[in-house]
Amino acid sequence: MNAKDLEKYTSAITLSDMEIFVFPELMYSLVLANIMSPIIWGWRDLDCFKKLEGKSSYRKLMRLKQFIIDEFEFNLDLETWGLTSKANELKRFEGFLSADEIGGSNALFGYQGDKYYFDVDIRRHFGLDKYDSDVIPYWKTETIEAMDAFRHKPGYSSAAGECVSLAALYAAAAFIVCGIPLEDIYMILTPLHSQNFIDLRDGILTNNRRLVTKTMWFNGTAISNKAQRALRNENATIVAHSTGYIHCLYEDATIDRKAYEHFGGRLASYLKADISLSLFASFLRTNRQYQQYFQVCRECHGKAHFLKAEVLFHYEHGSNYRIADKTFEKLLADVSDEDFVGYELPGRIRCDRIEEFVAEDQPDLTTPEGKSAFKSFVEPTVPDGRRFVEELADFLCTAPRLPASEKNYVPTNPIQIPVDYTRRQVIDYVRSIRSDNTTAELALYAYRDMQTCDWTAFVAAALQRNPVSIEMTSEMSIDQVYAWLGEMGCTSIYEGARLAQPDEVANYKTADGLEKAFFLANVIRQRRPDRDIEIIAEKTSVTLTSPDQYSFESDKALKKKVLISGGKTTPILS
Repeated sequence: MNAKDLEKYTSAITLSDMEIFVFPELMYSLVLANIMSPIIWGWRDLDCFKKLEGKSSYRKLMRLKQFIIDEFEFNLDLETWGLTSKANELKRFEGFLSADEIGGSNALFGYQGDKYYFDVDIRRHFGLDKYDSDVIPYWKTETIEAMDAFRHKPGYSSAAGECVSLAALYAAAAFIVCGIPLEDIYMILTPLHSQNFIDLRDGILTNNRRLVTKTMWFNGTAISNKAQRALRNENATIVAHSTGYIHCLYEDATIDRKAYEHFGGRLASYLKADISLSLFASFLRTNRQYQQYFQVCRECHGKAHFLKAEVLFHYEHGSNYRIADKTFEKLLADVSDEDFVGYELPGRIRCDRIEEFVAEDQPDLTTPEGKSAFKSFVEPTVPDGRRFVEELADFLCTAPRLPASEKNYVPTNPIQIPVDYTRRQVIDYVRSIRSDNTTAELALYAYRDMQTCDWTAFVAAALQRNPVSIEMTSEMSIDQVYAWLGEMGCTSIYEGARLAQPDEVANYKTADGLEKAFFLANVIRQRRPDRDIEIIAEKTSVTLTSPDQYSFESDKALKKKVLISGGKTTPILS
């Protein structure tokens, strides 16, 4: 394995935000690793999903959303996986991308975003402002095993993960639990976020633990506004799909061009809606400053009564009823009679007149003519009618900033897994195509398939990119570290012949003996880089020598000899 390949393959083990940005195939590799995991397959046997057998994929997906909300926390701790330095990371990747390219597209290296993000001070919002020197968080993406194991970490009562982890989880679970074909799932990565677009019905967007339907996208609520931030205000850096990927900076793309064009069209349709009274109400819901220029009219005993729009929105807040939908009359019935007046309020436009105008004129707010017509209708009641109409038009249509489609499309064998495959069939399939598909090959490394993968990548990652284990044991002697490991739980978070990295051991305090041996090797290597370290795994027992000898018990049934020579970065395996 040459130096460039080693960077890529070790990145499949550690899966940092930066590594996925440099090696975009890793995003889908993580999805495949999660699909091969037994954890999500086990969800299908839960009562909440078993009772949905035979139901539609959409209904299962809605239940999956609630399950993920109930079982997973959004992890806000940027230092979960320790700290690294900008200099080290830039040095690692200088053969792939320049420092300027990385800084312009990655939040940890200076990315600030557009004017919206400047206005909200996005670096402070995400807790990045304190990393104003060379030190930055590792910001790793977790496998489903690592997400599930947060239950063992102090301060957490459930599974957890950050946005990229949750996006990969949703993609895998949508396939396994909901029977949604991988071909219908597109992953969208921006400098500050990761979401999936699921090509089902009018389209569904994942957003951390939640799902956003097209109706929800346009409902004007605070939750929906948060879900819109990335697509409204950031350039998408990567789109990943079962056919491949496209990257904003790389000339070559492996995604199928027709699939990418289809995705672009479907996403554009999801992000656009024609004006209607309900959507106009949603616009006012999220733009409260304009509510003062509108009023609602109702008929009572043959007479017109009028109500300030902001008063009605106040009633709507906290109610199950909504303005301008099928529950509108019930909402009006909840309004106190004292809030209505028997005369038309001056300086306010009646919403029923807006409905009539839209029905008769059908203004297209994507055109100058449509905008001009709407501007004429609201002026002079609404000051700065031009700005009002521009904001309304922006609300009704978001233009996503996807990677340019003019790329060199490299023919690549797609990932093709039928939705009726068993877990065993999925694993066999991924292994069978690994020689012809880099994403599949890297998926087996992300899956930690130690039976079929070159251990070089795992060992190199364990010794180079696991700062939590070093920091956590900094006050202990080597013998104390060994004793501390012995007091830990002895169960790996990974089933079978798969291995956790040292920092997964450090965070979750449970590990197989072979994993503990690599933890100890990482500590010894950091303190005495000149020392040789030998690890011998004999299926049920593990011995580490450096030069003192430390013994561990193992259930991994792996047989391997690893020699880490002092001063060398690549281990010798036998």
